[in-house]
Amino acid sequence: MNILVLGSGGREHTFAYKIAKSPLCKTLFVAPGNAGTASIAINVPIAVTDFIAIKDLVIKEKIEMVVVGPEDPLVQGISDFLASDDQLKNLVIIGPSKEGAKLEGSKEYAKEFLIRHNIPTAAYQSFTAATINEGKQFLETLKAPYVLKADGLAAGKGVLILQNIEEAKSELENMLTNKKFGTASEKVVIEEFLDGIELSVFVLTDGKNYVTLPTAKDYKRIGEGDTGLNTGGMGAISPVPFVDEALMAKIEKQIIKPTVDGLAKEKIDYKGFIFIGLIKVGDDPKVIEYNVRMGDPETEVVLPRVKTDLVKLFTHVGSQSLDTIKLELDSRSATTVMVVSGGYPETYEKDKEIKGLDTILDSVVFHAGTKLDNDQKVITNGGRVIAVTSFDEDFRIALKKSYGSIKKLHFDKMYYRKDLGFDL
Repeated sequence: MNILVLGSGGREHTFAYKIAKSPLCKTLFVAPGNAGTASIAINVPIAVTDFIAIKDLVIKEKIEMVVVGPEDPLVQGISDFLASDDQLKNLVIIGPSKEGAKLEGSKEYAKEFLIRHNIPTAAYQSFTAATINEGKQFLETLKAPYVLKADGLAAGKGVLILQNIEEAKSELENMLTNKKFGTASEKVVIEEFLDGIELSVFVLTDGKNYVTLPTAKDYKRIGEGDTGLNTGGMGAISPVPFVDEALMAKIEKQIIKPTVDGLAKEKIDYKGFIFIGLIKVGDDPKVIEYNVRMGDPETEVVLPRVKTDLVKLFTHVGSQSLDTIKLELDSRSATTVMVVSGGYPETYEKDKEIKGLDTILDSVVFHAGTKLDNDQKVITNGGRVIAVTSFDEDFRIALKKSYGSIKKLHFDKMYYRKDLGFDL
């Protein structure tokens, strides 16, 4: 079948890499794609939120499956838009409805869903500019550190964790009245701080049944030792070494099952990925957040470990028959290290030539922020540029392989964290 992947990052290159290997895929399109996807698919210069152009492409190229990478089009309702067209009633769309996407589009909506279905999470309250004083009073009732979350989408950067009450009050004001995160922070969720170690669990659901994908742990901060500003993610490791069978059984029973059942109970049309951000407090898992798509850079370690044909999995999502397929996984560890532009996540330069890509043999290279220039050279086109993924029985050796491969790469002002896995 002809398949379209929407997006342009490392996550979408990983999807394309897996889909291109499937005998069920005839022609693969990626919109808009990057220099990496250009070598295995047809890149189409369409923005992920240009729904009309996407629909025209699907009809023109007789596309039978659309895999939505990023959250923006999902929150804006791409699945509903395509599904509502009579010409596309047989189209398989991997991505939830607009209502389902609210789990990521609104932190408040997600918290209300968690509470309704008795899923363990931190205590919280939400506030707007009109209730800013109540917000400051609520902060007084909490112990440091203080957690402030922009309600809407802020590209993974809308969460502040502050040690000082005065700073927390001032940042609350900054978010609500000075619109620090634009419209995303017109409402702010204040949460109790949970002390523990974080991990992510990924689920693929057809709306009734689900398969649990490998766990992963990503590293968000720009600086070593988890210091500095939050980024979209500086690297990831899968599986998470501290997740044993007992913890996984708790996650399944207390979190995954009630989430999928809750969506079905509320008649929310949800066919696609659920990314569950968790924190292990003592021996118990609690939900920090939901995302309604795969994470990036977690995709670059989770999908390469999935041995089952990805297109086959997706066709089972379309026919609501995921209960009839067994997920096969690579038992080895996968690690990915993100190579970024100097200055990221603040101001950085683009259009730097990337050298050494063809010399990497021990790792898989996934392009994130790259494009081809007029001479067909690969140049930088974003903050996060390249993800380098490696395998080994031991995640430490896999990381060494990734670091060894990165040493063969070069572009002006490139940066990466050298301490991933330091807390495992």
